[in-house]
Amino acid sequence: MSSTGSVHVEVAEDILDPEALRALVDADGCGSVISFVGLTRGREDGVRVERLEFDAWEEMLLSVLESLAEQAVDSFGVSSVVMAHRTGSVGPGEPIVCIHVGSAHRAEGFAACSWLISELKGQAPLWKKEVRVDGEVWKAGLG
Repeated sequence: MSSTGSVHVEVAEDILDPEALRALVDADGCGSVISFVGLTRGREDGVRVERLEFDAWEEMLLSVLESLAEQAVDSFGVSSVVMAHRTGSVGPGEPIVCIHVGSAHRAEGFAACSWLISELKGQAPLWKKEVRVDGEVWKAGLG
């Protein structure tokens, strides 16, 4: 927990519910809540995607998410950050990642939310396999 704002992070193995997570934002004094929800695409390079399979170092993933959320509170002056990421099998149209940022003003909320998803993709100990109708492809990099 950051000393200047509220932080909630979680790793979801089965279902990620963006609306339930949104309810966890401490919106006291906020003028905006900025949200990002990443979904599994149903097609990649013109080929139908059946699912994404996420493997994670879960203990480290929680630590990375918490650290990023606290950095966003401190660096952008936002009031509240709620972040969650799926592991396991995620089908087309299902949420993979959810970030909600509560802030007094929209500018810092948008900046923090954008920074969070970029940093998450670069730092989170997650590995993604794309299962398509034409085979399986491990996606390069973290996140």
